[in-house]
Amino acid sequence: MNGSIALLVVDMQEQFRPLLTSDSHLDQALEHIRHVAGRLRAAGHTVVWVCDIEGVRADDPAAQVIHELEVDPDDLVSQKIQSNAFWDTDLSQRLAGLGVELVVVAGFAAEHCVLFTYEGARERGFTAVMLQNGLVSTDPAAVAAAMSQRHVISYPVLEFLIDQTHDQEPVSPAQQELRADDAR
Repeated sequence: MNGSIALLVVDMQEQFRPLLTSDSHLDQALEHIRHVAGRLRAAGHTVVWVCDIEGVRADDPAAQVIHELEVDPDDLVSQKIQSNAFWDTDLSQRLAGLGVELVVVAGFAAEHCVLFTYEGARERGFTAVMLQNGLVSTDPAAVAAAMSQRHVISYPVLEFLIDQTHDQEPVSPAQQELRADDAR
């Protein structure tokens, strides 16, 4: 893999916390999301906080990312009003502009916005995976159902990919063209 990786954290906002019960696996998801976000940032990859602003002002405290998650000033924020974070937003163009090829989707709700965003990424040509143990729902069975027929990645495998892309020397477009010519 030569491209960049982006973690899309979907709708992990204070306004949705009351919907989550103790068996929603929220603590586990928060831990996995924090860990993966930190590793991606450290290796120069992208973290995107996708925030649902339908029916709420963007500056409303309820619309803010759950306080246990750390939003870095260099992270991207994408606001949406549709279930699919790519629909009626510039997210696809922003990610493509950063050279993102692999999109890792995590967040709430597994059977709604996470699933629709995963499919939206695939429809736009990105390789998409769901972060194992990084999804939550009002229905814990929905998490298993969402992942049962989708590509899923664990954080150890993702760390391996991060290390592989981080260890690669950056290649300029001119160098890529020269290598393509040499291959012919």
